[in-house]
Amino acid sequence: MTELNAEHARRAIVEHTRRLAESAAAAGPDAAVPTTPKWTITDLVEHVGQTQHWVAEIIERRITDPTQLPTEMAILPTDPREWQAWLSESAQRVASACSDDALDAPVFNAAGDERSGTRFWMSSSLNEAVVHGYDAANAADRPADIDPDIAAALISIHFAMLTSPTWEIQRSESAHAIRGTGQTLQWLATDTADDAGAWFVERRPDGATWQPGTQQADVTVTGPARSLLLTLTRRLPLTDREATNISVVGDTDLAQHWLDNTAHVSG
Repeated sequence: MTELNAEHARRAIVEHTRRLAESAAAAGPDAAVPTTPKWTITDLVEHVGQTQHWVAEIIERRITDPTQLPTEMAILPTDPREWQAWLSESAQRVASACSDDALDAPVFNAAGDERSGTRFWMSSSLNEAVVHGYDAANAADRPADIDPDIAAALISIHFAMLTSPTWEIQRSESAHAIRGTGQTLQWLATDTADDAGAWFVERRPDGATWQPGTQQADVTVTGPARSLLLTLTRRLPLTDREATNISVVGDTDLAQHWLDNTAHVSG
C-alpha cells in the first residue's frame, strides 16, 4: 500500500479538523448529525477531540503494548465557544506527535499490518478528521471539500482495514459477510492520476482481498474519489447519481451488499 506523504497528511489533519470545528459552530451543539445516527454535534466534537488526544498520547509515549493504551480521555469544554480552540489543540497535538522522527518508531499498530504504528495512527486520525468533518458539514448544511489525493489515500486505507487480520478478529461478522466465491468489485476514481484511483476487490472463501489497479469485474463503481470515499463509508447512497455522480456497471446488488456489511461500529 502506498504510504501517505507524511507532511501532507499532518497538514490535512489540522485543516480538516479546523473545518469540522467551523461546521460544528455553525450547526450548534444540539444539532443532530444525520450521517451518524444518535449523535449530536456535541457527541461528534467530543469523539474527535478525545480520539486525537488519545492517539497523540500513544505515539508520544511510544506505547507498544496494547494493554498499556491510555484509559483516561480528554475532557470536552462545557462551553461550546471553547470547542474550536480545543479541537485546534488536539489536531495540532496529534500532527506534532506524527513527526518525521516518530514515523518509524516502535508504536502499537492496531491494524496489525506492515505499517509502523505511527503511520497507522496518522492515517486513522486523518480519516477521522475527513469523514467526521463531512458529518459536521452535512449537519450544518455546508459544503465539504475533500482533495482527490486525500480521498484516494483514505480509500486504500479503508480497503486495507477491511481485509486486515484485525478486522477479522474485531469485526468477524463483517469479515465473514464479505467473503465469497470469487465475486469481484472494481472501484475507479475519475479525478486521480494513473492507478492511484483504482481498487480491485475479490471476495474469496477465506476472506476478501484487494489490490490497486484495474481488472474485469462483476461490478464497476466509477466516480470522483470524494464520492467513492463517502459512499464506502456510507455517508452517501450508492444509487443516488445526482448526489454522488457515481455510475455503477454490472451487479449493483453485489456492490450494495459490500457496503451494507462494511460499516464502522461508530460514526
